[in-house]
Amino acid sequence: MTEVTKHEPGSFSWAELATSDPQSAKKFYAGLFGWSIKDNPMGEGFVYTLLQIGGKDVAALYQLMKEQAEQGVPPNWMCYVAVENADETANKARSLGGKIIAEPFDVMDYGRMAVIQDPEGAIISIWQPMTHSGVQRVDEPGTMSWCELSTRDAAAAGKFYSGLFGWNVKTSDPAYHEIHRGSVGIGGIRPLNGQPAEVPAHWGIYFQVANCDATAKKAESLGGKVCFGPMDVPNVGRFAAIQDPQGAFFSVIQLG
Repeated sequence: MTEVTKHEPGSFSWAELATSDPQSAKKFYAGLFGWSIKDNPMGEGFVYTLLQIGGKDVAALYQLMKEQAEQGVPPNWMCYVAVENADETANKARSLGGKIIAEPFDVMDYGRMAVIQDPEGAIISIWQPMTHSGVQRVDEPGTMSWCELSTRDAAAAGKFYSGLFGWNVKTSDPAYHEIHRGSVGIGGIRPLNGQPAEVPAHWGIYFQVANCDATAKKAESLGGKVCFGPMDVPNVGRFAAIQDPQGAFFSVIQLG
């Protein structure tokens, strides 16, 4: 277990679930990962729920906004990247061909954020920390382990995000590109080859687990669906892709 108090710019720093049924989602994820629940009422009927291990934040969830539901946005996990300045990063995203879905705004005194759509349509958030840096525990079961972009133009995506966050994108396999912050691998990019045209480019999230097969079975017993795997990844570990009962997708990985 490692506790963290700061995330360097360009690091994945937060994981957030927008869901159609917060109460059911809390039950599912608490049962799956052993997360404890800390509800934070934030006015006008809005509750932001922190998901914790040992009293430390590892993720969060909230009820899909009315406007999101009306636009047909499905339940989803959002990946956040730490930045020094949310306004400057949003402007840079525009200059690189991206679109700003939510202009930079303050989240009370916790931090400043914006939501960005890359040129292929994938959505990611940025976080300029103030009093809350992001996830507070890493490198243990139940914590965010990896973020992965699925897109139809991996080369163009690599160029966009390298320009935006300073990432190094390395091709470890013709079908997979690794995202490095400096010399450290933090995520990946894979092509959406063979997927129906209606499947949009998107970011996905991985959570570390002690036993992939046992976690996949537990997810099914809690009402989730195993969409792929469990499967071994040579020199990495064993993973499975799961859909929660409300429809949000995520993956789990047992590191080798």
